[in-house]
Amino acid sequence: MIAMSADVQVETTTHKRGSGSVLRAVKRLLAGESFFLNHYTASGAGGDVWLAATLSGDMMTYDLQQENLIVQAGSFVACDDSVNVDMNWQGLKSVFSGERLFWLNLSGAGGVVLSSFGAIYSVEVDGEYIVDTGHIVAFNETLDFKISKAGASWVSSILGGEGFVCRFQGQGTVWCQSHNGPGFGKALGPKLRPRSA
Repeated sequence: MIAMSADVQVETTTHKRGSGSVLRAVKRLLAGESFFLNHYTASGAGGDVWLAATLSGDMMTYDLQQENLIVQAGSFVACDDSVNVDMNWQGLKSVFSGERLFWLNLSGAGGVVLSSFGAIYSVEVDGEYIVDTGHIVAFNETLDFKISKAGASWVSSILGGEGFVCRFQGQGTVWCQSHNGPGFGKALGPKLRPRSA
C-alpha cells in the first residue's frame, strides 16, 4: 500500500475478515506470500487505496468468473473479499522448473490485482505453448503444464542458457513477465561493490 483515503479502515487478519485461519495463513506463507492479509473498507462515500508492486514492473487486474487462477509467488497483490486465496500444489515438477513447490490458487468471483517484474503480457494458448520457467506470472487452471528441455537435447538447452521450460497444454491464458528475478540478480550481483566494514 502506497497511500489511502483518510476514511478507509484497515483490518489485519490471517484470512478473510471475521474468519481468521492460521492454517490458511501458513499455507500462504509456504507459497511465498505474507502470513497476514490487510482488509481495506471504505466509508459510504467511497475511498481510494493506492497499491504498488514489490519489483519494478507492470500491474494488471483480472475479473474471476467462478474460475481458478494459478499465480506464482510474489505476483499476488490484492483481491476482492469474495475471492478465495489458497495454496496450490504443482508437484515436484515445480522444483525442477526453478519455481516454488506451492503456488497460489485464486478462486471464486471478483477482482484480482497481480504484478510482474518488467512488462506483463498475455499469451492465449490453444493446444501447446512453451514459456520460460522464470517468466510465468499466472495461468488459468484449465491449462496443464510439464517441465521439459528448451532445445532438441539437454546439452543444447543448457549451453544455450535456457535449461528448463514449461510446456503448457490445453486452452487458456498464460500471463508472462518480460524480466526474470533470479536472472536479473545474477547479472547485477558481480557489478555490486562489496560493502566495507
